[in-house]
Amino acid sequence: MASTVLQRCRVHRLTKVHKRLQLACATRALTFAQHVDEFTVANEPMLSYLPGSKERQALQDALNELKDTCTEVPIIVNGKEIRTSEPRYHTAPFDHSRKVAKYYWAPKEVIQDAIDVSLKAREEWEAKPLNDKIKLFLRAADLVSSKYRYKLNAATMLGQGKTVFQAEIDSAAELADFLRFNAYFAKELTKYKPISTDPKVTENHYRQRGLEGFTTAISPFNFSAIGGNLASAPTLMGNVVLWKPSDTAVLSNYLIFKIFEEAGFPPGIINFLPSEGRLFGDVTSASPHLACVNFTGSVATFRTIWKQVSQNLDIYTNFPRLVGECGGKNFHFVHPSADLPTVVAQTTRSGFEYSGQKCSAVERLYVPNSLWSKLKEQLVEAQKGLKLGSPLEFDTFTSAVIDRAAFSKITGYLQYAKGSSNLKVLAGGSSDDSQGYFVQPTILETSDPQDKIMKEEIFGPVYTVYVYPDGEVNKCLELARSTAPFGLTASVFARDENFLKSACEYLKMTGGNFYVNDKSTGAIVGQQPFGGARISGTNDKAGGPHYLLRFSSAQTIKETKVPLTDIKYPYMTSSS
Repeated sequence: MASTVLQRCRVHRLTKVHKRLQLACATRALTFAQHVDEFTVANEPMLSYLPGSKERQALQDALNELKDTCTEVPIIVNGKEIRTSEPRYHTAPFDHSRKVAKYYWAPKEVIQDAIDVSLKAREEWEAKPLNDKIKLFLRAADLVSSKYRYKLNAATMLGQGKTVFQAEIDSAAELADFLRFNAYFAKELTKYKPISTDPKVTENHYRQRGLEGFTTAISPFNFSAIGGNLASAPTLMGNVVLWKPSDTAVLSNYLIFKIFEEAGFPPGIINFLPSEGRLFGDVTSASPHLACVNFTGSVATFRTIWKQVSQNLDIYTNFPRLVGECGGKNFHFVHPSADLPTVVAQTTRSGFEYSGQKCSAVERLYVPNSLWSKLKEQLVEAQKGLKLGSPLEFDTFTSAVIDRAAFSKITGYLQYAKGSSNLKVLAGGSSDDSQGYFVQPTILETSDPQDKIMKEEIFGPVYTVYVYPDGEVNKCLELARSTAPFGLTASVFARDENFLKSACEYLKMTGGNFYVNDKSTGAIVGQQPFGGARISGTNDKAGGPHYLLRFSSAQTIKETKVPLTDIKYPYMTSSS
């Protein structure tokens, strides 16, 4: 009897559902999916700048144009240039007498105005179709890699002291890659669609929204491309940005901002705000509309930002996102089976390119005793073959460190090493700041693997060797794993495959970017997404497919197409 009643109920209910379906089909379904043109991307080829090449002459022309010019760099808010009564000057790190940029710090009221302007621009920008935003990014990438390639490289060489190739891989290739790959990854994010078991009854949608508020982009001196990425990536997801460039990268960063303008970015979407760091942090973190901080720089500064935000948690409309990439105390671990020429070349490049001013540069080298005699000789010989000088000379391997503060910090560690019984200088060790901030590439050796020089980031052209007994490989692996509190990059060198497998697992947490028989530097967008954990940062992997998610607030939408009229469930039907 009960079974018969339930069967009649089902038939009755299904009949009502079919009628509702007929009604729903006559109504147009909601559409949340965005049309995005299909396209593919590839890494920007790096030019060689060989003698007699067209690119070498084009770069030389750009250098000739900029090297005797002090470019004026204004504050820019809502597309309007602002200058204060107190100009500042950025000098070339390799030549104190050469002023490369005249710039201004944004005062409190200008920073506040930039917040207000960006918030007014946010809604319209967030609603702009993703396909249109992608076109802006691809246009900007083309401008970087063609029209402005040599001017950007020249600005990076003059302002940040990069050599020809170091500028090329940064302000030309990597910046173009960030713009193109972020556009591609944004396109790919639109392809996810939630399961809808019966779309005629219920259809589920999923979309990315911009964050509610404004984002700050606080960028470093050491990569022009990072500045461009920190400022632009959030905008692709519909956000508005206050960009505080480093004072010592203000020339190249300004050129990048102007490229964004030429590409078609509307006024107010990115506001360019050279500022005193603490003031910028105080003003922006005090706004209830702070939605995200996108940062690359020192651990100390990121901790300060985190504390500022945490102290203001009660005022925010949303919990601010904190995206941080900080420093490292990166190591190369050499196994007795390693190939010596590879170790020499990769360690020399990692430690001394751009005078060690890459957050991924090697600062610790662990070497087995059986290889040390030959390896020491070859490392020292390699160091002797490096030219330290002006980046404007094409045969220079590395140039000056960025500024007085960096010079003082690095030379402080060298003085410490020279006075320590645990340490000896194997190569380099001298410095000269009479014309520029020059520090010789330096190799140290320590008898104490726990010395502070194996724990603290120097951020200069200095690495320290610890020689371990061949029979204590595992003990030394533990030293590599636990001595320093960072977790950015790490490399192991070996031909023993069993060791490589075990080392990769044992050292898993030591580097967000891990290398096998390769140097700890040189991550390429789309190939090795970059970032580290521990106190090296939040490991959000810039240059990878998930980075953009840090700047979006996803929304799930359930669309029911069949009206619900029954409050009770079928099993509640009376059986009598």
